[in-house]
Amino acid sequence: MIEEIKKLVETGKLKKIEEAVQEALDGGADPAEVLDSMTGAMDSVGEKFQKNEIYVPEMLVAAKTMQRGVNVLKPHLGAGGVGKYGKFVIGTVAGDLHDIGKNLVAMMIESAGFEVIDLGVDVPAEKFVETLKANPDCKMVGLSALLTTTMDNMEATVKAIKEAGLEVTIMVGGAPITQAFADKIGANAYTANAAAAATKAKELAA
Repeated sequence: MIEEIKKLVETGKLKKIEEAVQEALDGGADPAEVLDSMTGAMDSVGEKFQKNEIYVPEMLVAAKTMQRGVNVLKPHLGAGGVGKYGKFVIGTVAGDLHDIGKNLVAMMIESAGFEVIDLGVDVPAEKFVETLKANPDCKMVGLSALLTTTMDNMEATVKAIKEAGLEVTIMVGGAPITQAFADKIGANAYTANAAAAATKAKELAA
């Protein structure tokens, strides 16, 4: 059954996942094992995406499938079971209303085992700082910018987080962002896509 659940996530079988997870639980499967199989499935989905074997739509459906499966699992998992890597604050920076990329990263990060706090789009630097202060146990933040015109706001947000004395790992991404820009503004990590972001976040959280 666990293998079947893994396949359902990998192939994005949205309509079948909830029933399959419930069936596994009813059959005495360990909820943590079921979660691990889904996380493993998302790892291979991420790898396929990196190799251009699948594209954003397939990755999105797989992530949504996992989310549905996790919703069935949640009541059966002990505290911290879903967010075993801790909290991850994410948002699109001020002045930018793009959310498809950010949403996909949020889903992949959640699938990787983080508890995601999604601040949405057009998020002012103060809101990031405020949220991080309100969640002192959160050690990671992801900033997204899709417009060249909002890259300055990303830089300002990184600066505000650092000036607030918050010791968090700052990840950045988005179409116009490069490793060079991430280095220039003092971000801790840059990734080119959602699958890479999830892998990187796990590495940094370990």
